[in-house]
Amino acid sequence: MTVVRTSHTHAHAVDAAIELFSRQGYEQTTVEEIADAAQVSRATFFRRYRSKEDVVFADHELLLEEVTVMLAATRPEARDDGERAWDPATAPYLEVCRAARLVFDHHLGQRATSLARYRLLQQVPALRDRELITTHRYERLFTRYLRDTLPADRSSTVQSIAFSAGVVAVHNAILRRWLRQPELDLRPELEEAFAELRRGATADLARRDQPVPTTTVSADGARVVVVQVDPGTTAETVADAVRTALA
Repeated sequence: MTVVRTSHTHAHAVDAAIELFSRQGYEQTTVEEIADAAQVSRATFFRRYRSKEDVVFADHELLLEEVTVMLAATRPEARDDGERAWDPATAPYLEVCRAARLVFDHHLGQRATSLARYRLLQQVPALRDRELITTHRYERLFTRYLRDTLPADRSSTVQSIAFSAGVVAVHNAILRRWLRQPELDLRPELEEAFAELRRGATADLARRDQPVPTTTVSADGARVVVVQVDPGTTAETVADAVRTALA
C-alpha cells in the first residue's frame, strides 16, 4: 500500500508542476506554488524532490527502482527452476530490452503527462539537461546489469556500454516520434529495433567464438594457415576457418 500511495503522490506532483510551468512559465513558477498544488509542505517537497527540475521527472525515480528490481529478479541466482530456459549468452540482452519496453509503456500509459512534459522540454533548456541525466541513469543501470550478468568472457564493459547505449538511443528515437505523432502505434517498430540490436550483439559474440586463422609464408614460398581452436571445436568449423583464410 505504501508503494501505491507514493506512486500516486509522485504522479500528482509531476502533473501539478508541469501544469504550472506550462501555464505560468518555468522561471515564474515557485517551489511554494508547486508544493501547494501538489498538497505537500515546502519541507516535504524538498525532501522528496530537491528542485523544480527533479519534480518534473519524479515518476522516473520510481520507474528506475522498478526496473532495478525487475532486472535483479532475472539474474540466474534469483530465478526459480520452473521458469523459462536461461541462455547466459543471450538472455541478459533480452531482459534489458524488456526493461526498456517497460519505460516505453510507462510513457504511453501516462499519455497526457508525457505529451505535456515533451512540450515543456522544448521550452526549458534546464529540463532538457535534467532529461539527459535521467537517460544516462537508465543507460548505466543497463550496462551494470549486463556486465554483472553475462558470462565472464563476454561481459566486457565496452560491449555492455555499446548495447545499453543502443537500446536507450533506439528507445528515445522512437519515443520522440510517438510524442510528435501520438496517434501512431510504434510498439511493433520498437520491438523489431530491439530484436535487431540483439541480433547484432549475438552475432558479435558468435564471431568472437570462431577460430581466428593466421596465414604465413614458409621459406619455400608456400602459404601456411595456422588455426588455434578450443577443445571440442568441430572439424567443419576448422575447415571453414581455413577456407576463409585461403580465400
